[in-house]
Amino acid sequence: MRARRLTKAMLFLAFATLASACATAKGPMAAQGQTATSPRDQARSISTPQAPNFQSFKSAVQPIFLTPRPGHARCYGCHSESNRIFRLQKLSPGAADWTEEQSRQNLQSVLQLVVPGEPGSSPLLLHPLAPSAGGDPFHSGGWQFSSQNDPDWLTLADWVRGLRAGSQLASTTFSLIYITNSAADTIDVVDATTNKVVQVIRGIELPHGINFSPDGTRVYVSNESESVLDVVDRVSGQVIHKVELSAHPNNITITKDGRRVLVGIRTLPGAVDVIDTTSLSRVKTIPVNRSVHNIYVTPDGKYAVVGSIESKSATIIDLATDQIAWELEFDRGVRPMAFETNLDGSTRRIFVQLSGFHGFAIVDFAKRAEVARIALPDQPGGFGILEERTGTPSHGIGVAPDGKSLWVNSTFANAVFEYSLPNLKLVGHSALPLVHPLGHAPTGGVPEWITFTPDSRTVYVSNSAARSVSAIDTKTLKSIAVIPAGEVPKRINTLVLH
Repeated sequence: MRARRLTKAMLFLAFATLASACATAKGPMAAQGQTATSPRDQARSISTPQAPNFQSFKSAVQPIFLTPRPGHARCYGCHSESNRIFRLQKLSPGAADWTEEQSRQNLQSVLQLVVPGEPGSSPLLLHPLAPSAGGDPFHSGGWQFSSQNDPDWLTLADWVRGLRAGSQLASTTFSLIYITNSAADTIDVVDATTNKVVQVIRGIELPHGINFSPDGTRVYVSNESESVLDVVDRVSGQVIHKVELSAHPNNITITKDGRRVLVGIRTLPGAVDVIDTTSLSRVKTIPVNRSVHNIYVTPDGKYAVVGSIESKSATIIDLATDQIAWELEFDRGVRPMAFETNLDGSTRRIFVQLSGFHGFAIVDFAKRAEVARIALPDQPGGFGILEERTGTPSHGIGVAPDGKSLWVNSTFANAVFEYSLPNLKLVGHSALPLVHPLGHAPTGGVPEWITFTPDSRTVYVSNSAARSVSAIDTKTLKSIAVIPAGEVPKRINTLVLH
């Protein structure tokens, strides 16, 4: 075997354990089971691919799977079943094509069956090809391509050939931005690649906090109207389970292992409800004796940090024991927080926004004490009074995933400010959308929360008064999109899919 090719024998062995006859001739690779080593894994050491071009896949490759061929069933007919290794997403009822998110999932499935740059070694092309044309000995979906001159086969080959030229196997990671519309019964889902809404989750009245299972199959939402934690199937957007909470919830977080969702309980005396994600039941309530507004898990996963507006405090819970480790009192109500880490991943500092303070406090985690406060610039300014938001002049704060910058919203400036880390030097700001009321001057968009793409290239800010989310380029501080959202969008979070 040449060093840069998989032999036909290897390919046959890879698929011999997968072949399972369909009742009728269906799409390529109607197979079941598992291979010991996938063609994609083998390709890691023998090819130098380039990031797959999603748009060319979507426009040129994907339609082939829906194309009827004389005397054959469509590829989709067999490969939309869940027990296929080559799995195509089920079309929505009445839909003639896949959504953007479904297309990305299809791409991930296809890439498992491709040797980048080598059509002649890719099971995606060999398995449905007639044996007389160089294909595999048997395909339960029939000879979809009678020769290598078939136009669709050539399209697939060109696309696979174009995946060569990088230095490492391309990642198919993409991100979805989830926005809870706090005065509605909807959650908007934005594809961070296109900055377009690709899904609207409906039926959760007054959604508050939002988080995700590590595998991205579930979305967890605190439901203020029913005092439950809604469990949502990510793909369908349907609520599949409701977990009754001990009282009225606010924000939520999830442990690093994904085994427990922690729900902040706002109703006095205040608590943290612990939801087991296997049984989907409330297994514990941790009393904190303070009304809980926001709750976070530290980046190292060791602690939960609980903030209280009414009690003007932060409570740190040791997640190994579910006991309070320490508490910190402030002179103002505790609003959103963000975390900076040490080189070993442990928590170095917490940046805390406070009621009535146009800036943020700095907490040294090791010292268990506030060590400084930074006020945001006075200019730009002129907002917040007409919007009746003087009590929360700065709301929304986040550390970029690369740890190099801190981003802080300002209601008074109607802008988001960037500070460099670790020195906390002001870098600049990006203006946010205006609201244009009838009969008087424009008012601010009232920024609320912040999230990022995992590469730290884009920061998203929810504009609760403007019914939108701003996508901002972190290098240029320029707005690249203003995305319409529902009524009073507030909490936002990023789901990374692989």
